[in-house]
Amino acid sequence: MKDKIIIYTDGAAKGNPGKAGWGAVFLMGNKVFEIGGSANHATNNQMELTAPIEALKYISARQDLAESAIEIVSDSKYVILGITEWIFNWQKNNWRNAAKKPVLNKELWEELYKLAQELKPKWTYVKGHNEDKYNDRADLIATSFAEGSPVELKK
Repeated sequence: MKDKIIIYTDGAAKGNPGKAGWGAVFLMGNKVFEIGGSANHATNNQMELTAPIEALKYISARQDLAESAIEIVSDSKYVILGITEWIFNWQKNNWRNAAKKPVLNKELWEELYKLAQELKPKWTYVKGHNEDKYNDRADLIATSFAEGSPVELKK
């Protein structure tokens, strides 16, 4: 097992749905780097899911990182509870939620689940807008992409 990678993720949408963005801050030892992206039309929840998907895809594509212990930190209870608790019942119930309605964002959940099965990250909730340096940075990246003027990402 190699070093631990901690990834802070966040999503944002202006108008919800509307112009949207996502961001991820990777902490690997004393190295920090960031990724982010945007969508012309998406919901906040779609971007909250896209951030860990893109972060895990980044790790998966890098052989030198694929064996690392990974922790995903998110201020979205939707993401954390969805991937650690709710998804098992959704799968069992043919992608229906507790109200017997189709689960929203099914394709994103399926992609996130597949990546989570492969890389087995630990999932951690952090309260948003609570002076957590890296959560605030992920939020800034996501918001800046949603607003169409992305901040410069640390490489």
